[in-house]
Amino acid sequence: MNREERLIRETIIAKCRWMNASGLNQGTSGNISARYKDRMLITPSATPYDSMKPEMIAAMPLEGDYGSWDGPLKPSTEWRFHLDIMRGRPDVGGVVHTHSTYATVLAIARKPIPACHYMMAAFGGTDIRCAGYARFGTAELSELALEALEGRNGCLLANHGMIAVGANLDKAMWLAVELETIAKQYYLSLALGQPHILGDAEIAETAQGFSTYGLQEPKAKAAKPAKTATKARAAARSKPEKKRSSKR
Repeated sequence: MNREERLIRETIIAKCRWMNASGLNQGTSGNISARYKDRMLITPSATPYDSMKPEMIAAMPLEGDYGSWDGPLKPSTEWRFHLDIMRGRPDVGGVVHTHSTYATVLAIARKPIPACHYMMAAFGGTDIRCAGYARFGTAELSELALEALEGRNGCLLANHGMIAVGANLDKAMWLAVELETIAKQYYLSLALGQPHILGDAEIAETAQGFSTYGLQEPKAKAAKPAKTATKARAAARSKPEKKRSSKR
C-alpha cells in the first residue's frame, strides 16, 4: 500500500467517524467508497468505525472479475450500488450512503424532494428522486439506485436511506449533508402547509451561479520571484553602514 492509497483509506475512515459524530448516520448502517486508479476502496461490512484501520478497507476492481475483492474483511453489503455507480459514472470519485433521519423519513413515505430550496441545483436537476424499494445488497436495489441517480448527484432509497455522489470524497460528503438539510427543510415546510416550489428557470439560474459557489479547490499561491544577484548586490550597497564604535 503506497502513501497515496493509505491517505484515501484514512480519509474514508475519518469521514465515517465524522458522519456518525455529526448525526448524519448511526452505527454501522452507512458506508463510503472512493475511486483509486482502477479500483474502488470501500468500508468493510459490519465494522465499527472507531475500530476501523486503513488495512481493513476492502478493494474491488472496477473492471474484470465483478464482485471480487481484496482485504482481510469482506466489503459492505451495499458494494453493488457503490461499484455500479463507479463503473457507470466516470465523473464520480466518491459515494456516501447514510440512513440520515429526515432523508430516510421522506424515503419511508416515498416522497421525492422537489425544488423547495435553491441548493437543489447542486444535485444536477430540479428534484431528488426516490428509488423504488428492493432489499439491501441486491442487484435490483443497485439498478433502482442507478435509475434514480441518472443526471443527479443524489437520491433517496425507498424505506432505506439516501445516496450522495461527488467528484471526490469531500464533495460527496458535502452533498450528503446538503441532501439531509434539504430533506429536513422540506419535511418541516410540509408541516406548515403547501411549500412554494422554485421553477426550472430559477434552478437553472442558480446552477449557473454555482461556478463560483460551493466547495472549491484552493487557489495555488503564486511563487515570489527570486532576487537576481545584481539586485541583491545593489540592495546591499544601498544599506547605510553602521558606524564603528570608538571604544575598544
